[in-house]
Amino acid sequence: MDAFLHQVLAGLATGGIYASLALALVMIYQSTHLVNFAQGEMAMFATYFAWSLINAGVPYWPAFFLTVIFAFVLGVVIERVVIRPVENAPVLAVVVVFIALLVILNSVTGWIFSYTIKTFPSPFPAEPIFGKYMSAHEAGAIGVTLVVLTLLYLFFRYTPLGLAMRAAAQNPDSARLVGIRVGWMLALGWGLAAAIGGIAGMMVAPIVYLDPNMMGGILLYAFAAALVGGIDSPGGAVLGGFMVGVLENVLGAFVIGNELKLVVALVLIIGVLTVKPSGFFGKVFVTRV
Repeated sequence: MDAFLHQVLAGLATGGIYASLALALVMIYQSTHLVNFAQGEMAMFATYFAWSLINAGVPYWPAFFLTVIFAFVLGVVIERVVIRPVENAPVLAVVVVFIALLVILNSVTGWIFSYTIKTFPSPFPAEPIFGKYMSAHEAGAIGVTLVVLTLLYLFFRYTPLGLAMRAAAQNPDSARLVGIRVGWMLALGWGLAAAIGGIAGMMVAPIVYLDPNMMGGILLYAFAAALVGGIDSPGGAVLGGFMVGVLENVLGAFVIGNELKLVVALVLIIGVLTVKPSGFFGKVFVTRV
């Protein structure tokens, strides 16, 4: 029972990280109706920026907030410079651009920082909390995730800019008719998604260590979470992230072993696309032909 409880709590911690990255994927999908395959590499690149600041002597939390700003700017620049010119291109062309962006960010990071595995500090105490069931970093990661999700909810629900961004993502033509600058709203959405991904990267780096390929498996889990919850449902993606985190840990520890944990994400992706493509909380659109 103790081992099961430990795996569930640890799964909630990693699930919070999956939820953050899944939310970033959903935000991009709502504006482009495409999956940003480079989302994990953008988060990894921002995490290396944080590592550089900390190594230069900047305290953790100032480095954290500077990295969030850097990731936001990076997302806006990528949208304006890379994505905007191909927004009306065929879907396959845009997918190729996403994949190229993934490879470029991975290669540039390896070129600048090398592919040597590095340690990334945690801002939380080394001593475990809740007895032996959860480390301080796991609890802190859950707390940071919940704070970020709460702030995003308040932003999109109650601020004029957040409402304008929602309108631009859901119905660009109608948004333009009421004076909303849709192009800039979509760019800000990319910036927010990149900032959320950067936070997820900084939370997961102390667990998996820091290297240019650190987000490959994480992105698969986040993609599975987004599909389980609904690729067009931000709330569903968050719940899906926690579900995938717990399921991955429990099955890995007691059923299939840690070596096959990544299979859980792949099975979830195939199963959801086969049985319920809209996810548990996604919308089903019916088109008359």
